[in-house]
Amino acid sequence: MTSDEVRVMLVDDSAVIRGLIARMIEGEPGLRVAASVGNGQMAVDRLKTQPVDVIILDIEMPVMDGLTAIPLLLAAKPDVKIIMASTLTEKNADISLRALQAGAADYVPKPTATREISGGDVFKHELLEKIRQLGLVDRRPPSTPAAAQATRPAAPAPGAAPAKVAKPLYDKPVQLRGAGASRPRILAVGSSTGGPQALFQFFKDVRPEINMPVVVTQHMPATFTTILAEHIAKASGWPCTEAKDGEALQSGHIYVAPGNYHMTVEKSGAGMVVRTNQDPPENFCRPAVDPMLRSLAREFGGAVLAVILTGMGHDGRDGGKAVVEAGGTVVAQDEATSVVWGMPGAVATAGLCEAVLPLNDLGPHVMNKLRTRAA
Repeated sequence: MTSDEVRVMLVDDSAVIRGLIARMIEGEPGLRVAASVGNGQMAVDRLKTQPVDVIILDIEMPVMDGLTAIPLLLAAKPDVKIIMASTLTEKNADISLRALQAGAADYVPKPTATREISGGDVFKHELLEKIRQLGLVDRRPPSTPAAAQATRPAAPAPGAAPAKVAKPLYDKPVQLRGAGASRPRILAVGSSTGGPQALFQFFKDVRPEINMPVVVTQHMPATFTTILAEHIAKASGWPCTEAKDGEALQSGHIYVAPGNYHMTVEKSGAGMVVRTNQDPPENFCRPAVDPMLRSLAREFGGAVLAVILTGMGHDGRDGGKAVVEAGGTVVAQDEATSVVWGMPGAVATAGLCEAVLPLNDLGPHVMNKLRTRAA
């Protein structure tokens, strides 16, 4: 085993699913299936003796289900990264979000015969990238040491997994940009891996009295985004719904991009409406943050405040550039409190951000900014 090899445990009562995922992993440089078991209890027992970095964990299993297993797995190895695998049902979407709050790092829609035939390459890319990113989180130094030392980590929410320093994707120093001159009229948030937990915290701190619409693109499949909106509303007190094509943007309301659809906005009479489309994925994602931000820059000009939270890849960087070029403002979550400092790191090191802050400071910063601009 090399120092960069990621060891994976597969936990699913279906030997067919375990075999399918094992075939995707085996042969990939730097990845190895270290264990394959049929229920949560077997996973807990094996983890006590088997070195593992990442666990792919099913939800519904005999003897012990995935949600019950999470705290026991984390007690056995606190730094193990758990990726939930579930079929696309409302019940499992709800359980997956509860699993994230209990300490799981991410989720993937479980492959079925239909999904594997129609979208196997997309699933394989998503799964392998998440395994690599999460499996190497604790093995790398911060990519911007000076910035990491200057920022204090936020305290994790109760029951949440502790924040980890991500694998370095960017080695450029963070350059901060001054805020746009226009008063924001819309708030946009983009997120991916670790995003649901970050969104819950962010919207506890950012209150509806900011009196503007809020649009959110979180990388999630269909069904999951409906449940995510419900969880945000419950956790924050905001009115929050999955966006519908053609609905008017209302102040004090959060609109979540629906799974498998990009979300944009456009003018309609004196107001703005949401548009959803199934244009090709961007950055391997649909919904993606970039098309949302590009549309906001086009329709709102400099009156856009964009926040980029934890997530893999660089989605949001090109859209963030469009926002800044139109006169708007971008802020990002810092590396120390991100599950993966991909998306926020991309906008930060591109020199697009007014501020790069710990998660617990982002909401207060946004509130203060909007109060100041309103004065």
